[in-house]
Amino acid sequence: MEIPRFPIILGLGANLPGRFGPPRAALGAALARLEAAGVALTGRSPWYESAPVPMSDQPWYVNGVVTVTTELDPAALLALLLATEAEMGRERSVQNAARVIDLDLLACGEIVRKPPEAVPELPHPRLAARAFVVLPLFDLLPGWRHPETGTAVADMARALPAGQQIRVLADAGGPYGTELQDSGR
Repeated sequence: MEIPRFPIILGLGANLPGRFGPPRAALGAALARLEAAGVALTGRSPWYESAPVPMSDQPWYVNGVVTVTTELDPAALLALLLATEAEMGRERSVQNAARVIDLDLLACGEIVRKPPEAVPELPHPRLAARAFVVLPLFDLLPGWRHPETGTAVADMARALPAGQQIRVLADAGGPYGTELQDSGR
């Protein structure tokens, strides 16, 4: 399936085990749940392992980026992502807390929306500053440009703030990468 020029892009992350297993398995379970709800997966980056941002003593995250197609509008898609997080056991406490699953709507085609009038804000306001988003996004869509600024993802990668620790995980086959491999952590 060909990825549209301006696809819908989701970010996924997890750093705590939950009822779906370790973080990487939870990401696969989240993708399966989204597909069961009618969100078609059209592409997936390699899985990355990244230190928490901001740096803390919590476990490292497993992160990735996917492209999808759906008939849902941005608000309905965000509602589905939040409902999936809740169903999978995410508890929201403090900002940047460790979590069993994190699903973010990063970009939705060429749509640009700003609060307070628009929810969700699109593109995601911190997309360009996070290595755990930009590097997987570059792997998946090396020609992608930010819909609001026009900045190429390659330029975002070069401009990332220093100090973010991230590395590609050994990537098992399959559409979700749910096969478990020891990443040395």
